[in-house]
Amino acid sequence: MSDAQLRHEFVRVRDLIFRCLTAGPRDAPMILMLHGFPEYSGAWEEMIARLSDSFFCVAPDQRGYAGSSKPEAVEAYAGGKLAGDALAILDHFRPGGRAAAVFGHDWGASVAYALSFRAPERMERLIIANGVHPIPFQRELARGGAQSEASQYIEWLRAEGSEKRLAEDDFNGMLRLFSAKMDLSWLSGARLQRYKTAWAAPGALRGMVNWYRATPLRVARPGSPIPPEELPALPPEALRVRVPHLLLWGLKDTALLPETRQGLDALCDDLTVREFAKADHWILHQTPDEVAEEVRAFLSRPAPAAG
Repeated sequence: MSDAQLRHEFVRVRDLIFRCLTAGPRDAPMILMLHGFPEYSGAWEEMIARLSDSFFCVAPDQRGYAGSSKPEAVEAYAGGKLAGDALAILDHFRPGGRAAAVFGHDWGASVAYALSFRAPERMERLIIANGVHPIPFQRELARGGAQSEASQYIEWLRAEGSEKRLAEDDFNGMLRLFSAKMDLSWLSGARLQRYKTAWAAPGALRGMVNWYRATPLRVARPGSPIPPEELPALPPEALRVRVPHLLLWGLKDTALLPETRQGLDALCDDLTVREFAKADHWILHQTPDEVAEEVRAFLSRPAPAAG
């Protein structure tokens, strides 16, 4: 894809501005692409290059990131507000209409799930790449087992001042945190410089870590489970995925372990899982051809009736 085919558009949502990377025919079926931590809209460039011939791709910098607004208050990053952002961006490009798919990775998966719970009628399908549904994720975070141990970085990020430590030594604090046990070879050269530019935007690192500070999810210390009565209420019926759902999973992920998927099928009306043996958490960058192929196959199925 040539650079000329990528566009930056700005969307106002109440008192906030969102920078969106867009590509593809505007009248084509829309895919809303939601990035996670510590990325930005550019995380979707490989997918856009492979999908925008047939789809209108919209990838916003989410609240707190890169070229979008960055409120300082932790409470500005509550999950309902983040899902509201995504819904408003969808409504900007498809007023009252539906996206062919909402596609989330990492924290973007959390927003995509939340949007599917809140407004399933606004999407035909849900696609998640190495992201987690809140019910099995909270269950594993609370157990004090392997996922609790793998997620101790969440407590580190929640601590006041973490953004300063991430920025140390030209963002080597960030790179050290996310290169441990996983392959970041895709993040180098000009791409790394673009990521550093996104991280260096005023207020960005604080906005990014505020996602962790705002979530009510509890992380147990290894070996010290959290009793169920101390966990946030997560009613299964309210958190059911009612649209066809594709889960793409890099099996080498050491941040999100396979047990975070256990029981997901019972929370979905129509779940398809595709696994990628050569990929870890950064599946979008490590196996983009295979991911795009699965996305195309999933979206080529007959469209579900509007709900």
